[in-house]
Amino acid sequence: MILDVMGVTCGYGSAAVLEDVTLKVARGEMLGIVGPNGSGKSTLLKAMSRVLPPRQGSILLQENDLYQMRPSRAAQHLAVVPQEAGLDFPFTVEAVVMMGRIPHLKRFQREGPRDREIVRAALRQTNTLELAERLVTELSGGEKQRVLIARALAQEPEVLFLDEPTSFLDLNYQIEIMELLNRLRYEQGLTVVMVVHDLNLASQYCDNLLVIKNGRIFTAGNPTQVLNEDLIREVYGCEVKVEQRHPGSRPMLVIQPFNHHRNNIHLRVHVVGGGGCCGLLFHHLQERSWEVTCGVVNIGDSDWQEAKRLGFGVVEAAPFSEISLEEDQLNRQAMLQADYIILAPIPFGIGNLPNLGAVLDMAERGAPVIVIDEGQIAQRDYTGGQAAAIYNRLLRSRVYAVPDSAQAMAVMEGDTEFARG
Repeated sequence: MILDVMGVTCGYGSAAVLEDVTLKVARGEMLGIVGPNGSGKSTLLKAMSRVLPPRQGSILLQENDLYQMRPSRAAQHLAVVPQEAGLDFPFTVEAVVMMGRIPHLKRFQREGPRDREIVRAALRQTNTLELAERLVTELSGGEKQRVLIARALAQEPEVLFLDEPTSFLDLNYQIEIMELLNRLRYEQGLTVVMVVHDLNLASQYCDNLLVIKNGRIFTAGNPTQVLNEDLIREVYGCEVKVEQRHPGSRPMLVIQPFNHHRNNIHLRVHVVGGGGCCGLLFHHLQERSWEVTCGVVNIGDSDWQEAKRLGFGVVEAAPFSEISLEEDQLNRQAMLQADYIILAPIPFGIGNLPNLGAVLDMAERGAPVIVIDEGQIAQRDYTGGQAAAIYNRLLRSRVYAVPDSAQAMAVMEGDTEFARG
């Protein structure tokens, strides 16, 4: 372990912001400190970087008490990239990065050839060498952030601390900064400890996450262990969907917006799909927080895969098999429990023909059925005309026939002039 934080309590004035914090940081690790505003993330970073002495507890750097070390010696091991840039004076980029060599110079000593070479290397590593003669006051936010990282690298640190390094940056600069830090820790063995505001960035790049709530460690672990919907709800007080695009991938948070159209009424929709035609419809339904069931869909079908990924209920059949009587009954039960039934523009074969028959039965019973009708049913009928006959009968019944999934959503949310046939 390169850093060992043991029972640290610290704060400002008489107020304790952090209480009894204990953690270890491994050499070469990228650790993300996350949590809601005011939870103590930046305070912990200040304590670990020798800026805010603990009231209780201790912090060891390679088994040496960090606060017993001389400042210049500590600065040869630790470097900090602050949240506030502080680049308000018209220094050149090279001059700012040269400031990182101060801990390695004796009093009144001027920088030498080795210092200049280290500064040039730091500029190259951060892709700021071409900015060396520019004034820092003329740079963009992303360029200033890279210059601050270059200045920190010029210290030749073993541990780099960053306080929200991607805040206020455009997406391309956010990714650029995180990729740079990731490359530096692999190429140079640099240990990176940073406060991160964006949980998706933290998930994709950090080895481990430390979650702070109300000045205490709530939990810690790798992103897959830490990031889940219950934790986000308890720590941040909001609802999100946590997804993994494929097995082994890092978790990703998807915002769950409030559904103003439905006035928070809990409604369910049953989708008859298959053949990969429901992707956009599923996206609309998930985005608006509808409760969704789907069926009957063959296991392995791309609509089956997407429905399972999104956590929808699925009535499923074996791959490449016809719908059985039992599966048809389960499908009809799911339809009866739904507030709306949507028939997607799927191709029909003998195997899934019971799906179409079930939708027709529900429509003739008066259930609210929405048919996404793209026309040309004959081109989707592989049953010798049986499906087309049932489909055309369906369109003559009291259904909402709409051209696309967006209009299907508008029908359910009452924002359309479409009438039932």
